[in-house]
Amino acid sequence: MTNILFGLGNASTMLLTEGHTFELNAQLINDVIIQAIAIFLLFFFLSNVLFEPVKKVLANRTERIQNDIETATKDKEDAAALKAEYDERLKSIEKERDEILTAARKKAQKREAEIVEEANAEAARILSRANQEIELEKSKVSDDMRKEIVRVATAMAAKIIEQQIDESKQDALIEDTLKEMGGSTWLSR
Repeated sequence: MTNILFGLGNASTMLLTEGHTFELNAQLINDVIIQAIAIFLLFFFLSNVLFEPVKKVLANRTERIQNDIETATKDKEDAAALKAEYDERLKSIEKERDEILTAARKKAQKREAEIVEEANAEAARILSRANQEIELEKSKVSDDMRKEIVRVATAMAAKIIEQQIDESKQDALIEDTLKEMGGSTWLSR
């Protein structure tokens, strides 16, 4: 074990450790004080030369990071505002699109009704023209038939005249023929 012996003398103190003697004298105390002052001065110098710039760099970095965070927050708020504005514009565009589609549908339906109306009018004109042509054809056929009947009647009359019928029979025959042909219509033409 180690025996430690402290002793106080006039100007020196003695420390004994396992057979070694270590004296604390005035020179040693002066060296320790000078070293302490040197360490303090070195610490003060280093704190001014190294620590202060490092603190400034760290403070600047902290401030820059804080500014970046504030900028990012502001940008995020601006982005949210822009998104809201774009959403509003999108809704407005969708509403406008719906209005345009509705107007286009109404216009198409109106045009469809006009086309159907025009087609119906054209069909009516065609039908009317066809009816007129049919009436004309009927009239033409009727006239042709009358002409044929007159021709046949003339031929019959010629044969009867050949047989020399008396005048009363001839008049009765002509009247019957005219009645069959619709003599009043034929005479009015």
